[in-house]
Amino acid sequence: MPNYLAGAALCLSLTVTGFATAQTDNVSRTASGKPDFSGLWQALGNNQWNIEPSAAKAGPDWQWGALGAIPATLGIVKDGELPYTPSGLAQKQVNQADWLALDPVVKCYMPGVPRANYMPFPFQIVQSDETVVMAYEFASAMRIVYMDQPDFDGPVPAWMGHSRGHWEGDTLVIRVTDFMPYTWFDHAGNHHSDQLEVIERYTPAGPNLIMYEAEIRDPVTYTRPWRMAFPLYRRMEENAQLLEFKCVEFAEELVYGYLNKDAPDDRVPPRGMPFTIQEQ
Repeated sequence: MPNYLAGAALCLSLTVTGFATAQTDNVSRTASGKPDFSGLWQALGNNQWNIEPSAAKAGPDWQWGALGAIPATLGIVKDGELPYTPSGLAQKQVNQADWLALDPVVKCYMPGVPRANYMPFPFQIVQSDETVVMAYEFASAMRIVYMDQPDFDGPVPAWMGHSRGHWEGDTLVIRVTDFMPYTWFDHAGNHHSDQLEVIERYTPAGPNLIMYEAEIRDPVTYTRPWRMAFPLYRRMEENAQLLEFKCVEFAEELVYGYLNKDAPDDRVPPRGMPFTIQEQ
């Protein structure tokens, strides 16, 4: 390499290194010196509709007009299209064609991980050296991350999985396993099996910004692991706080209305829920 190019490359390297250092020097830290992520966080964008790039389109009910339309998104999936197995792709297409009836979130089931992190609701992180608690506004979902306990296996499958964390430098790494197979990644029908394993990485990029990445491993549904990445922003309003969105009461008629004594004779249980009388 010519000397002038080597010099330029060195200057660029020093500049990038200095920028990265400057970005983490002003990050709040705990007494043990780790980045302190405590606070209220939220992702921006429309990725809850589709984690892959997609154009805007009409919603499921024409009476809602523009308010019910589905917005465009650039997606958050890295490394190309989702690498579905043939059976995984077939199930995604079934889900997508009937998403309003089949998406568990419509019925207020907990969204799972990583979907909970990019829904249009904030979540609160409460951090200690032993555990990290993540409390989500949607459905009052929550999970506990057990730090430095890699052998602490999940006792039973769970909607939000079983989370074990550790630090790699300033990055909080969380391995999430023991999922129920029912959660989806978005309204577009992207899904997983009970073999899902999620490796999350939370890296500080400033006092109010976390760069989030999740690696998805599921050999039943996908031919290889794949990644998604997006930023998480700290909510800065003076009165920012986690509010209630206990959506059961909003989905009650949808899920149980067919049991009402006044329900019409042709009213049937909704499709797609995991534990309906029809499916038992």
